[in-house]
Amino acid sequence: MNVLALRPRLAEAQRLEPQDRRLARVEVFDDMEAAEPHWRALEAGPLLATPYQRYDFLNLWQRHVGAAAGVTPFIVVGFDRHGAALFLWPLGRRRMGSLQLVEFLGGKHANFNMALWRCGVVGSIEAADLNAVLAQLESRADLLRLTNQPLSWAGTTNPFALLPHQRAANCGFSGALISDFDALLRARTNSGARKKMRKKERALASLGTVRFTRAANPAQARRILEVFFKQKSARMRGRGIADVFAAPGVRRFVEAAAAQGIAGGTPLIELYALSVDDMIVATMGGIAGGGRFCAMFNSIAQGRVAVESPGEQLIVNLVRRCCECDFNTFDLGIGEAHYKSLFCDDVEPLFDSVLPLNGRGRLIGYGFRLGAAAKRVVKQNTTLWSLVRAARHLRARR
Repeated sequence: MNVLALRPRLAEAQRLEPQDRRLARVEVFDDMEAAEPHWRALEAGPLLATPYQRYDFLNLWQRHVGAAAGVTPFIVVGFDRHGAALFLWPLGRRRMGSLQLVEFLGGKHANFNMALWRCGVVGSIEAADLNAVLAQLESRADLLRLTNQPLSWAGTTNPFALLPHQRAANCGFSGALISDFDALLRARTNSGARKKMRKKERALASLGTVRFTRAANPAQARRILEVFFKQKSARMRGRGIADVFAAPGVRRFVEAAAAQGIAGGTPLIELYALSVDDMIVATMGGIAGGGRFCAMFNSIAQGRVAVESPGEQLIVNLVRRCCECDFNTFDLGIGEAHYKSLFCDDVEPLFDSVLPLNGRGRLIGYGFRLGAAAKRVVKQNTTLWSLVRAARHLRARR
């Protein structure tokens, strides 16, 4: 179906009375292209969704990462009586033993997971509506495991919070922006902290000419990514942590997302770098949408330059740019880290939903919930988490 043909119907449906916006039917698509017209129609109108659920982003992820991992699209779309999409759940199905498991597309490369909801109907969604949709999925899967869902987004409660859920092991970290960066910096720091930042800026500048750049063409994007992959791999080895960017297809996915749209100035993944002369000393990649910049990944060089906190200096420059571009929110993803406290002091609660569709799903779902609860306890207990990090460092040295 042509996307343009759907847009008038979507606009017409948005003018309907609330009673005419009710769920009329549900369809599940196992092909990204088949779901694309409805996906893009939702994206064209007022929408509640994170940038990570954009069709182009997840289509590339599925092509380069999901398919290789055995994931099949499981796109759930709810329609009103006029045939316009009310919501879209961007899910994928994979086999885990004999179990058919459904999860959000995007894997570890989407910090926040959420369905796409037409703004005009978000407030009218009830738990009974969601359970009715789940009932229609019983013959297609055993269990839905939906992780890292924001409790609210852009000031609106996530409808999936109406379903049974538990607190996620991690939280998201973000901060509000204003157009005046200098005023924002003064509000977030004291004079001592700013003096220390200026000292590090001068120290880094003493090593060469410091430049903050945004990749503006494919060649620049390739150069930044080449450095990022090397720096990230070395960093993960040093900490004894598996490098998720080393998985099959991940590099191709990131490269494709950084290249798509770059000629027009709007790449799916924006790339930034801080350089000293010709050496890139810090990188960051992120995705933007709805007035929010979401950082996805970063890296820093080791050695002498690391002492001057090049990663922090890159973030300062990036936040300045976001302020100048009138972004209202900046986030540094999920998981606690000291460097996030400078501009991202707002803690965003996340939740997980483990939703069994049959008896077998209930048994496995119980295990998933126990595992997630244990992970949350470990991460929130300073002593236990220190032991985990110590074990990782020991593994790295070996």
